[in-house]
Amino acid sequence: MKIHSTTPILRIFDEAKAKEFYVDFLGFKVDWDHRFEPSLPLYLQVSRDGCILHLSEHHGDCCPGSAIRIEVDGIDELHAELTSKQFKYARPTLDDTPWGSRDMSVKDPFGNRLTFTTAIST
Repeated sequence: MKIHSTTPILRIFDEAKAKEFYVDFLGFKVDWDHRFEPSLPLYLQVSRDGCILHLSEHHGDCCPGSAIRIEVDGIDELHAELTSKQFKYARPTLDDTPWGSRDMSVKDPFGNRLTFTTAIST
């Protein structure tokens, strides 16, 4: 038996806002998208390096306001990259936690919290 990686599904409500946040700000790329018909909800996959996320406008797929943690190498570089963009809706900060990680959290336009994290002690 072997358990493989997980792919979180995050609820979105607006394709343009989702792409502005995930692609333009966070630097993910759209791998594919799907609609059953042009007027029906969007489902898409975005990725950056080894991180894959699914974003869904479908009502029953997931709840808005979810929280996920994404492990990263080079969190200081990621922080510098994001803050240099002067994104209108997010100015993330770095926090060293009491449990030994350095974290940077951002909320997407739909209330989902993404915490990028790296261990700074064991």
